Amino acid sequence: MTSLSHWVRLRPTMLSDLDFVISVEQDAANRPFITPWERTQHEGAVRFPDFRHFIVEAGPGYASAGFVILQGCRNPHHSVELKRIVLQPKGQGLGRACVRLLAQMAFRDLGAHRFWLDVKSLNARAQALYRSEGFVEEGRLRDSVRTEDGYDSLIVMSMLDSEYEALSEARQKGAA
Repeated sequence: MTSLSHWVRLRPTMLSDLDFVISVEQDAANRPFITPWERTQHEGAVRFPDFRHFIVEAGPGYASAGFVILQGCRNPHHSVELKRIVLQPKGQGLGRACVRLLAQMAFRDLGAHRFWLDVKSLNARAQALYRSEGFVEEGRLRDSVRTEDGYDSLIVMSMLDSEYEALSEARQKGAA
């Protein structure tokens, strides 16, 4: 399978994109790993300046491949949250490419000191990705989200600006 990571871009979500956003959230492959929002919550995230809601476009023709949401973009403590990342094609490097773009946006564009997220404990694939991209586990919110089978815990992970800079420098040296 060809890697999509070379052809990934984020564009601001428009209200006309919300049918697509809802369909990606409702996809059976994504539902176990997220807590879907109602349309009005997405409308609020598109409109409210503390959020950044983006459509992920990927591949040679930049087809819509998912969406991402950042929250805390105006946080006075410079703590930006990766609120949601939901993608359709799996296993093609798209998640990694998005996480790198979002970390760059959080630290370089939004001036974050801390970039953080929470991930369901059953989502081992996402946890491995976040760890490999420099996120550190901070703790667990035990049985904090209801699932079809009971409850799941959330794992809180973060990266600090100094860690991001060190990782970026190491990557540049490795590419040279």
